[in-house]
Amino acid sequence: MSKGFHTYEELLKEKQQLEIVLHAQKQIIRSDIRELKHQLAPVREAIATLKKFTTKDKTNLLLTFGSDMAINALVKNFVLSRAGWLVRMVVPYILKNYSSHFLAERKERWFDKLVAWINRRKNGKDREQEKETEQQPGEDLS
Repeated sequence: MSKGFHTYEELLKEKQQLEIVLHAQKQIIRSDIRELKHQLAPVREAIATLKKFTTKDKTNLLLTFGSDMAINALVKNFVLSRAGWLVRMVVPYILKNYSSHFLAERKERWFDKLVAWINRRKNGKDREQEKETEQQPGEDLS
């Protein structure tokens, strides 16, 4: 910045130069922020994974309740039956939290597989019934 301005045109030129410098500095700051975000991506992923172990996903209450019951029945009562009281409290807590996120992420795929399995079972039984009705007693199938 110059020390003094003698004309209005000099002031406008200085203002224009300062706006150019400001725009360039904004671009530098934006690129630095993008680079920081890129460098901090592993940290964000680690925090997200840690959050899965410490908090429950409450969007699917039925799936969460079912997985909690299964974890209590299998892990707490059978797998950790001889473990100490601290381990019997901490391990199921972590497993319940993680399983709620795991099931929430994969629920669509599992429901699709369940529907396909049910339809296959239903269609298989319908085919057997159709075959039985087509065959008359005493007919030779050869």
